[in-house]
Amino acid sequence: MRSRLVAVGALAALLLSGCGVSDDWSKPHPAPAAVGVLGQGFTSTPPTPEATITPRPGSWDGVHPAPGYRVVLLTAGDDAQTKTLMDAVKDWAEQEKVSLKVLSADDPAHHTDCIVDAMNLAPDLIITAGSELIDAVTVVTASHLDRQFLVLGAEVAEPTVNVTAANWTGATFRGAGLTTATDGDPASFTPARAAAAVRAGVASILSGLTGIVIRVP
Repeated sequence: MRSRLVAVGALAALLLSGCGVSDDWSKPHPAPAAVGVLGQGFTSTPPTPEATITPRPGSWDGVHPAPGYRVVLLTAGDDAQTKTLMDAVKDWAEQEKVSLKVLSADDPAHHTDCIVDAMNLAPDLIITAGSELIDAVTVVTASHLDRQFLVLGAEVAEPTVNVTAANWTGATFRGAGLTTATDGDPASFTPARAAAAVRAGVASILSGLTGIVIRVP
């Protein structure tokens, strides 16, 4: 298996082989915090666990990560949908000056191992892109409630409090045996939707609304 770990944003770019890598975020950094608050229309009441909410477009724009925020983007697959999600995360990280590492899980037999490697980097948030990862995310996350995950363009069927999803109609893949023909529409993966999903998902997590599904237009 060959995987890539790339640090962008506040860190210099790295290229490493294997998904098990050493943690070079050695310096202390502040606990993750939100700068700003969610706007009117994000949600009228605190959502219940596993709820699906449809925020008003742009109601997440006022929330930003505080300086020093550390994110691992874990990807699987080389399809156009996954690339669109990856590009959206990288653009967001650059704009927000987030410290980002990209870990590519190329071997399906080792997806769970790569999720563990991502957790071992001790990021503030792990973002997953690629429907191939959903089953592994489902297996791993319930045993690691201290790690926050954001699933883009898909969702976990029964998320725990640490797994938040941001998607849209046509991007609701839920794992092997749980997905219908209408849950996946490659044409729905537009840069605008992917960008909105990243910002809405991160804003929700930073604001303490986790373990839910966020639907963007």
